[in-house]
Amino acid sequence: MRKPPKATGRQVQFLINQSQNISHSDRMKVKIDSPAGRWQYSKRLGAIEPVFGNITVNKGINKFTLRGQEKVNAQWQLYCLVHNIEKLRNSLY
Repeated sequence: MRKPPKATGRQVQFLINQSQNISHSDRMKVKIDSPAGRWQYSKRLGAIEPVFGNITVNKGINKFTLRGQEKVNAQWQLYCLVHNIEKLRNSLY
């Protein structure tokens, strides 16, 4: 997104005076391609991506062992709880 595509890129659609017919994905494409959107999206690398990297690589948790939406949600919340407790422990010492 920082450099223009070399071969083929994604297409962004601008509809004038038809804001009701724009899909959510098209609105997000327009929002992310704006200068403010690029700045805000770049903060994601420092805020969200390290959490997933820590959980998958450092903790070795790359798949869920339970089945069902409620059980998987509970298991994911436990993973996040462990991550947050570890962050608190590291900040205290």
